[in-house]
Amino acid sequence: MFHFLIVVQAIIAASLVGVVLMQRSEGGGLGMGGSPSGLMSARGATDFLTRTTAILATMFILLSISLAFVAAKKGGTGEIDSSLQRTEVPTAPAAPVITAPAVVAPAAAPATEVPLDK
Repeated sequence: MFHFLIVVQAIIAASLVGVVLMQRSEGGGLGMGGSPSGLMSARGATDFLTRTTAILATMFILLSISLAFVAAKKGGTGEIDSSLQRTEVPTAPAAPVITAPAVVAPAAAPATEVPLDK
């Protein structure tokens, strides 16, 4: 059921994009002439595209809400999937670390002197 609703959602979304792109930004709709009356007149096309946009947008929102309910109802098992969990590989023991005696650094220059390179 969920996959069917996803396919219907994709079809509605593509239709909505197509209908919106056919409209003119000035409200002319389809941008073509025709007979002064009827469906494909400037006014008739605008009314038709506006009505179609509103219907498709309403269907898109209602289907989105119903998909959210179906997904929430389906729910998960609440278990963490550990199939991709990394397993630790045992490593060979490291060689003993030999520490060298600490070297004393020479005294730093007084704070009033500015290095020449700056």
